[in-house]
Amino acid sequence: MTTQVNSSGKANSVLGASTLAFTICFTIWMMFGVIGIPIKKTLGLNETQFGLLTAMPVLTGSLIRVPLGIWTDRFGGRIVLFLLMISTVIPIYLISYATAYWHFLVLGLFVGLAGGSFSVGTPYVARWFKKDRQGLAMGIFGAGNSGAAVNKFIAPAIIASAGWVMVPKVYAVMMLAAALIFWAFSSTDPSHNVKSTASFGEQLKMLKDPKVWRYCQYYSVVFGGYVGLSLWMVKYYVTEYDFDMKDAALLAACFSLPGGVLRAFGGWLSDKYGAYKVTWWVMWVCWVSFFLLSYPQTEFTIKTVTGPQAFNIALTPIIFTSLLFVVGIAMAVGKASVFKFISDEYTHNIGAVSGVVGLAGGLGGFVLPIMFGAMVDLTGVRSSCFMLLYGTVCVSLVWMHFQFRKEIMQSAQTALNTTNTAHA
Repeated sequence: MTTQVNSSGKANSVLGASTLAFTICFTIWMMFGVIGIPIKKTLGLNETQFGLLTAMPVLTGSLIRVPLGIWTDRFGGRIVLFLLMISTVIPIYLISYATAYWHFLVLGLFVGLAGGSFSVGTPYVARWFKKDRQGLAMGIFGAGNSGAAVNKFIAPAIIASAGWVMVPKVYAVMMLAAALIFWAFSSTDPSHNVKSTASFGEQLKMLKDPKVWRYCQYYSVVFGGYVGLSLWMVKYYVTEYDFDMKDAALLAACFSLPGGVLRAFGGWLSDKYGAYKVTWWVMWVCWVSFFLLSYPQTEFTIKTVTGPQAFNIALTPIIFTSLLFVVGIAMAVGKASVFKFISDEYTHNIGAVSGVVGLAGGLGGFVLPIMFGAMVDLTGVRSSCFMLLYGTVCVSLVWMHFQFRKEIMQSAQTALNTTNTAHA
């Protein structure tokens, strides 16, 4: 009994320390979504260049996820996450001294390593809990995504009082402190490590599994879309609705905060109702919301029997923010449900598979801000970002419908054949 209590206490301590570490990592990973606005003004960047600036940390944070997931399986999450966090402290601090556009791009690549923390923490936390609680545990850890909202609260306040150059200095200290706290309150269990001496190539053979690619696509929508919008929404409020940065960041947090915190709720729902049902409804909620958000501000005049009649159709800031809030909740739940698929089907190599799926989601978060900016430069329509996301959700819904229908029919046929063989 004492052993079980100690084990439970260790598991909860690991979960708490890991969630704190991931929250700080995500806060810093999203920093350019806020400090990029004054940098854009200072350097005279266009929309596409701004999108690239905000996306650079997401690139390395995505590419590093696969090796980090595999290293976590082999060496354990505690040492991998600690070293990862420590390695970003100096690059974060140096951003304060950057002066040229390429300086920010290069340093952003190094800072982006913090984004790989998800692929370390997910398998590390999951292995401390029984299967029927893994969805909730991973959901609580994944609530560290709320760091995107934390960034929107902290960074504008620092910029208002001391300028944007102070933000990286404060964030560097935060990262160092979080790394030390994580090391102090986390633990190591050698039995969680993968004992196999298989090569990286052998461990990556799961890429031949079509299910992995399916989960990659889902995650590129719910996580990639979350990252892309978290980086883009502050500037969207500033340019579309003429809010100042502080108010814009507060309103944008109405999307980022539930999109992170409620991931634990998504884990609970996935444990109770199953990953498929939860993910299916998440996609439908996003489909409806993005359709409404896609409609640009429109003015038109029609001829009536009494003369010309002018109309103006636009989403007010309240309606717009309310729809974003709904999307944030849906994406939080979807991020948890996708990883419930993984924990159910890939028990022995969660790290490697979560690394691959996390890579896909991260690359979605890298590509989307650049595409958002490019579409605004090309079309001049700011809501084009939601048009793009609407299209990606359509792909997910069609894929889910046909693929799962095919698998259900195959399963039913197999069961029927087994029954006929038994009777024969």
